[in-house]
Amino acid sequence: MIRITLQYIPINTDVAFLRIKQDFIHLGYYRVAFFIHAIIAIISLAAGFTQFSKSIRTNYPKLHRYLGWVYIISVLFFIAPSGFIIGLFANGGLSSQIAFCLLAVLWFYFTLRALTSARKKQFVQHRNWMIRSFALTLSAITLRAWKVSLVLLFHPKPMDVYLIVAWLGWVLNLIIAEILIFKLNSKQDL
Repeated sequence: MIRITLQYIPINTDVAFLRIKQDFIHLGYYRVAFFIHAIIAIISLAAGFTQFSKSIRTNYPKLHRYLGWVYIISVLFFIAPSGFIIGLFANGGLSSQIAFCLLAVLWFYFTLRALTSARKKQFVQHRNWMIRSFALTLSAITLRAWKVSLVLLFHPKPMDVYLIVAWLGWVLNLIIAEILIFKLNSKQDL
């Protein structure tokens, strides 16, 4: 993901993914949303991975809270809103646009619920909402993994791949998150 992001720095609008977005890159709000999304997403991935470390939560609770705030601020104020804007212009038409905009809305909602649960000291609910939120954060990775896999296995047309990964990149993550939450909550009930 870092290598993908570094292609755009310094600000470059004629590289990688943006080569197929030339119809929209001239729009100031799209360009700003894209670069915010691409660059700050790395921060949310890094901060998010640390949040599930029992060692960090137990031995360094201040670090857990600090990195949690980094994650929450990056998602709520930057990545989810910019993802929604980018989603409005998604390749593949209406289905892909709905998929990416819904991803952004759910990502914002789950992250906000994680924050409100933590502030109320409802830590089981906080964990559950963070699992959901981070499952959507991981869509940055799983979308690309699915894209590569589908192309290698089936050689579909590029826009057909986009239609599939627009949904598969995050819906499967969310299903896995719900299974994980169910298992974790079942263990606590014992």
